[in-house]
Amino acid sequence: MDRQLYDLAGANPEFRFSPYCWRSRLALMHKGLRTEFLPWRFTEKDKIAFSGQGRVPVLVDGGRVVADSWNIALHLETTYPDAPSLFGGPQAQALARFVNGWADSVQLPGLSRLVLADIVPALHEGDVEYFLRSRQERFGMPVEAVCAGREREVETFRANLAPLRLLLRNQPFVCGEAPAYADYIVFGGFQWARCVSDFPVLAADDVVAEWVERMLDHAGPQARDMPKLRRVQNPL
Repeated sequence: MDRQLYDLAGANPEFRFSPYCWRSRLALMHKGLRTEFLPWRFTEKDKIAFSGQGRVPVLVDGGRVVADSWNIALHLETTYPDAPSLFGGPQAQALARFVNGWADSVQLPGLSRLVLADIVPALHEGDVEYFLRSRQERFGMPVEAVCAGREREVETFRANLAPLRLLLRNQPFVCGEAPAYADYIVFGGFQWARCVSDFPVLAADDVVAEWVERMLDHAGPQARDMPKLRRVQNPL
């Protein structure tokens, strides 16, 4: 297959949990592009050295190599203009960039305080030391300490979703009547959380939780069933 996406995997190579990779997976699905999703782990930097950096997602599309979920979305939009648009025009693309910044600076840091420590049991044994060390460097504390007050922090996180909640009270998706790339950006974070943790980051009666369910229906069984693979041991 000419198109491959390097996608973060856990101990089970079929368990895929990166919020950024989910953005790209759904973007590829939106465009209707058949893709091979290759498992990659934190310590396998050599596998993606050809991309000039050390993080996933990395898309190999024929002769093109594209790293970073936002750059991948732009590449797909310009390379496949006859496929369904990820954005719906330049103005919508600009708004999606704002959503991308909000998710990276507000949503994902907030979710990290709720689920980060729960990732460790799902990791391949070769990734555990790297993950613990790198996240301690990033957050300035051990991962257990990051999530120590999550029963309290979850209320702050939910309150910070007020703009998203107000939007979804008036339309079924972030992008309006049907999902597009801004939905995939935000969904990636919630999919990450539900894949790696059983902690309830949203109240069951929250309109945001209802939107997550609609997004799971849209994404299909590959997304809805992914948490079931979390604790399956690596058969290799």
